[in-house]
Amino acid sequence: MDADGRGRGRAVTGPVSGEPAAADPPVTDGLAEPSSAREATGGPTTGGATGHEPRPGERRGSLGPAHAQLRALGARGVTWPGWPAPDPAARPAAVLVLLGALDAVAAHHRSAAVPEDLDVLLVGRAASLAHHAGQVSFPGGRVDAGDDGPVAAALREAVEETGLDPRGVEVLGTLGELPVPVSNHRVTPVLAWWADPSPVAVVDRGESAHVFRAPVADLLDPANRRTATFGGRLPVRHVSPAFLVGPHVVWGFTALVLDRLFDALGWTEPWDRDRTVAAPR
Repeated sequence: MDADGRGRGRAVTGPVSGEPAAADPPVTDGLAEPSSAREATGGPTTGGATGHEPRPGERRGSLGPAHAQLRALGARGVTWPGWPAPDPAARPAAVLVLLGALDAVAAHHRSAAVPEDLDVLLVGRAASLAHHAGQVSFPGGRVDAGDDGPVAAALREAVEETGLDPRGVEVLGTLGELPVPVSNHRVTPVLAWWADPSPVAVVDRGESAHVFRAPVADLLDPANRRTATFGGRLPVRHVSPAFLVGPHVVWGFTALVLDRLFDALGWTEPWDRDRTVAAPR
């Protein structure tokens, strides 16, 4: 639905950004330059030019504690201090905040809070969209009349945008509505765990330009944290948290949700909020 969003990490693997899913297996693109944003292909992949391919049966870290923490958070919910109440007349929407071990490539940054193979799935919006064009977001969109609530809407939209198999997704809970006045929506983040990852890629280039995985440890890296500035001249300006993910800047609604999620989980590392980045326009 709405979205917002450079850093360090591993070589990109999988289909070329912006191409729809192909019948042939994805091919490593051969880039030597490391990047935290990894094009999503679904299922474990090798580390590419700079990664380490795990031996059979080897895992980089235990995902169990992270899964348990996320499940507990989904059960208790999240508060949104400083956010206004959503307008009941606004259109309902939902986004899928999907975490799990989405490939076998480790994060560049080592975090004491999360394993190095924990990722979150993100989508780069098409530049032609009326709202949030070119921004990075969670998969999601408007709740349609035929949807059985925000969970069903988030899963349906994720299937339509990335082609994921919803049978492999464990829904952990909803995090409460948030207002997005620019598009007149009230958005429910749906927290989920990718228990059985499936292949994903851009499905409709009219909606999405990229589907990629962001390592959570790299998002937590203070070197990749910024405050995004936009919408005015000094001294009047708007700000939001921001994350540098490969070639992308995650900002706005998506970054605000990630920032609050990491705080609520106790994963946040101290970072310099005076370091700024201009929000992409």
